[in-house]
Amino acid sequence: MATSTKRPERIFVTVTSIFDSTGYMQPLEIIWKDGRVFKIESIKDFRPASSLAEHLPGDCYTVVIKGEVKHLFFERTDPMFSGRFGRWFVETPRAAR
Repeated sequence: MATSTKRPERIFVTVTSIFDSTGYMQPLEIIWKDGRVFKIESIKDFRPASSLAEHLPGDCYTVVIKGEVKHLFFERTDPMFSGRFGRWFVETPRAAR
């Protein structure tokens, strides 16, 4: 009996972030579509994480929110769209259909 692996669902979110003097982009808070704001207490890790599905480069930030470790992803947009730098998303388990 084969088991199916469900890929997590991407939820695109608004993120307040700053750039430090070295050019490092530091996310400060996540804002959900419904207006809820989650302050990022700390960043535990940062690493490149390309989007295999979209073939776009990106980054993964391991962050702490309300004492829990979460992953926040930044997906760089296609270089053909110079007005857009990228977009943020989180992953959640897919709902049963």
